[in-house]
Amino acid sequence: MAVRTDLFQSPDYYQLDELLSDEHKLIRASVRSYVKKEISPIIEEFAQRAEFPTQIVKQMGELGCFGPTIPAEYGGGGLDYISYGLMMQELERGDSGVRSTASVQGSLVMFPIYAYGNEAQRNKYLPKLASGEWLGCFGLTEPEHGSNPAGMTTNFKDAGDGTVILNGAKMWISNAPFAQIAVVWAKNDADEIQAIIVERGMEGFTTPTTHDKWSLRASATGELVFDNVKVPKENILPNVKGLKGPLGCLTKARFGIAWGALGAAMDCYDTALRYSKERIQFDRPIGGFQLQQKKLAEMITEITKAQLLVWRVAVLMNEGKATPQQVSMAKRNSCEIAADIARNARQMLGGMGITGEYSIMRHMMNIESVITYEGTHDIHLLITGMDITGLNAFK
Repeated sequence: MAVRTDLFQSPDYYQLDELLSDEHKLIRASVRSYVKKEISPIIEEFAQRAEFPTQIVKQMGELGCFGPTIPAEYGGGGLDYISYGLMMQELERGDSGVRSTASVQGSLVMFPIYAYGNEAQRNKYLPKLASGEWLGCFGLTEPEHGSNPAGMTTNFKDAGDGTVILNGAKMWISNAPFAQIAVVWAKNDADEIQAIIVERGMEGFTTPTTHDKWSLRASATGELVFDNVKVPKENILPNVKGLKGPLGCLTKARFGIAWGALGAAMDCYDTALRYSKERIQFDRPIGGFQLQQKKLAEMITEITKAQLLVWRVAVLMNEGKATPQQVSMAKRNSCEIAADIARNARQMLGGMGITGEYSIMRHMMNIESVITYEGTHDIHLLITGMDITGLNAFK
């Protein structure tokens, strides 16, 4: 496949760059440069082959994309949430699977170890995860329990010798096939949900790869299977019990997705805009026709609205004021506009839109996963509904 030249230019219709610091812009520029140099030239080929580009793990570690908000003493970046959001935006502009790798590592593996773990666990795991020496994954979703994680059946029993015996299975786990560790949510003897760190090589722990995906094809997805896995008690994260543990992680991940999906939308818009000026039909560029301008004008309007939404929720995160419900709204909105923009951009490119010469169809398929994971589109709607009415529609 021919190497695609990445000509991306970021849309900023409302001059929102004025809301960013010089450091924010520098961080965004470094990740954008990385994506243009290392991701865009290879990603179509890896997606076509349904292969995970393993080299990106070390690369993103070196770039500081893993756990950027984790304090520097543990290998993180010690950065704010606008910086984190901009990183995720640029990574997903390249590919949703690349951003997923970083989101899982930072928000779902490093964050719980930092927030819910003890000092020994932080020092043992976080520096290796931050550098990309180790890849981690997050085990919450089960074959029978997706939107209702409270019903999980994965459990561990006290073995009486300083270990516990873990049994169960998790599925749709990003990074699983290549991960050195898994932060697994399971029920203890008292039926309370806790996190336990499972390490590759522990007997009875396997990570079968999920095949035949039409979405996130350049991302590694698998299962986590626990067959009487003996895990030291010291691997249990001591500082949280109950669903608030995994839900706290998901809030951080959803925040990253809100920025990330916006990056995918920007890439589709930028591709369609450039194509509309170059593609001649009926003796003129198709960008001169009313229906094409309508599509482009609606795209940039939705991107601009979403840029304001994610910027504001990042400011609230920095101030410690953002609610999980506000993050849900931003995640759902970005996914919705990305799906709509990808579909309309694909139409503007006609038949060319389905080829690997352009990124649109890949984004379009990827967003179908992003719109579902970390809380489905409908679940996020109900989260907002319950927040504004005070009435629970989940049961």
